[in-house]
Amino acid sequence: MVAIQRPTAGRNAYAELLRDTRGMKREQQQARDAWFAALATDRKDEILFELEVLLKGLACFANPRNHPGSGARRAFVTLDFRDHLHQARDGVLRIVQLARALLGERDRAFVFHRYLETVLPEDGARTRLLRSSLSEQETPEESLIVMRHGLTNLVEVMNGLLKLPRVPFRLFYSMLATAMRESAQSTFFNPLAALEFRPEFDRIPSAQVLELIQSVTGEHAHRLVALSFLSLFRMLKYLRLLDNIAVDHTDRRIGGRAYLILAVLRSDARALSGYLRRKSGSLLAAGYQKDLLRVPARDIASRFEDLRSEGYRLVAMKGALTGVASNLRLEMRRTFEHDLPTVESTSSEAELRLRLREVTKNLRPSIQNAILFLGKSLRGTLDEGQVFDDYAARRASSERLRRDIWMFAQIVRAFASKARHADLSVDQWGKVQSFAFVREFLGYFRAMGYPLLRVGDYPRFDAFMSAMSALTETDLFDPQRLAMAVEETDAFHAYLVQLLERISEREELREVPFDKPAAARALRLYLGD
Repeated sequence: MVAIQRPTAGRNAYAELLRDTRGMKREQQQARDAWFAALATDRKDEILFELEVLLKGLACFANPRNHPGSGARRAFVTLDFRDHLHQARDGVLRIVQLARALLGERDRAFVFHRYLETVLPEDGARTRLLRSSLSEQETPEESLIVMRHGLTNLVEVMNGLLKLPRVPFRLFYSMLATAMRESAQSTFFNPLAALEFRPEFDRIPSAQVLELIQSVTGEHAHRLVALSFLSLFRMLKYLRLLDNIAVDHTDRRIGGRAYLILAVLRSDARALSGYLRRKSGSLLAAGYQKDLLRVPARDIASRFEDLRSEGYRLVAMKGALTGVASNLRLEMRRTFEHDLPTVESTSSEAELRLRLREVTKNLRPSIQNAILFLGKSLRGTLDEGQVFDDYAARRASSERLRRDIWMFAQIVRAFASKARHADLSVDQWGKVQSFAFVREFLGYFRAMGYPLLRVGDYPRFDAFMSAMSALTETDLFDPQRLAMAVEETDAFHAYLVQLLERISEREELREVPFDKPAAARALRLYLGD
C-alpha cells in the first residue's frame, strides 16, 4: 500500500469530534467537566443526555420535515399546529424538570427569587433582582439557572397560546425559535449544531471499533469514518432513550419527550446521510490527490501498483459510506412515513408507547448492521458480540439481516425478469420511461445490496460491482451492458438464497422461524406500495 502517514501519528479525528464539535472554549470545557464530575445527582449522565437531546429537539421539531407523517409536500400555512405546540410545551416542561434535578438545592433558591420578582412593588428593585438572577453564566450551574428561568417563562406563554382555537405555522415556529434562543445563548448548554458530540456520553465503548477508526489512513478518510461511527452510535443512544420513555409509566405526558427526540433522530440521520452522499467522494478524492502529489515523479512508475491499490481502497470506502447513507435514508423514510403516528393523530398514550417500542425494535438492528457493515468494508473484523455485548441485540441484528437478504433477493429476481423481457426496440425517448426500473434497482442496490455484498464476502464482488458501474457510467439502455448486469444479478440471487440458509443456521436464530409474511409486508413498504 501507499506509504501514507497514519492519522494516529498526527491528528485524532475521533478525539477532535468529541472535543470540538460543540464549539466551547477550553476553559469552558474544563469548567463543565469539573461541574459534571462534582455532581452528586443519581443517573446524572442519563439526565444530562436527555436534557441536551430535548434542547436540540426544540430546534429540530420546529421543522415540519422532522415530524412523522406522509412524505407528500403539504402547505404548512393551511395546517393547525396547536397539537404540535402542545407537544413542544410538554417537552419544555420535561427540560425544566431535568434542569431542576441537576440544580438540586440551587433550584429552591431560584424558585424563591422568581417569587420575589412577582411581588416586589418597586420597578428598580425588581430589575436589580432579575439582573442578579440572570448572571454572566460564568459557571455551568449559573448557565443552567438562566436557561431554566427563560424556559419557565416560555411555558406560561405556551399555555396562553394553547387557549387559542388555532395555531398557525408561523406562530408555532416563532414560539419554538424563542425557545431555541435560550439554548443558543447558553454558554455551557448549546447542543443545536448538527452532528455534535460530547465526551460525557458519546465515547464509543467498543475497543474493536476504536482500533478500526484509528487504523484508517488518510486525514479525510479517517475523519469521515470517525464521524460515521460516532453518529451511528449516537443514534443507538436515541433509541435507548425512546425505549426508556416508552416504559416510564411515571410520566403521563410522554408525547412531548418522544416527538422531540424523534425529531432529533431524523435530523441527525438526514444530516449524516446528506453529508456522506455529497461530500465523501470529493473529500476522499482531495485527500488522495494531496498524497499523490507528494510522490516524486521519479517514483511514480515503481509505486504505480501501490497507488492504484490505494485508489481502489478509497473507491470501496466511498461505496461503503454512501451505502450507509442510502440505507439510513430508506429506514428513516419507512419509520416516519409508516410506523409512527402523526402528532395530530388521536393516538392514546398506550398506543404511542407500543409504537415507540416497535420503532426501536425495527431501527436498532438496522443501525447495528450499518456499524458492522462499515467495519467489514474497512477490512475490519468486528465481533458482533463484543461490539454490542447483548445476546438479544445480536439476535435482532441477525433477524434483520436475514430479512434484508430475503427482501433484496426478491428485488434482484424482479430486476432480472424485467430486464430479460425489456423491449429494446423502442426509441430513445420511450426507453426513458420503459427502463425506469433500472434506475430504481440501482437506488435499492446502493441502500440494501451493497451492504449484503460486503457482509457476505460475495466471491464475485468485483464482477458484480463492474456490472453495476457499467449501468451508471453510460447509456442505461445499452443491451450488452444490461445483459451483463442480468447475468451478474442471476448469480447474486443464487448466492443470496445460500446466504439466507447460512444466516438461519446461526446459533441465535436456530429456534427462530423466518417470518416470510412480515418480510413481504416490509418489502411493500420499502417499494412504496
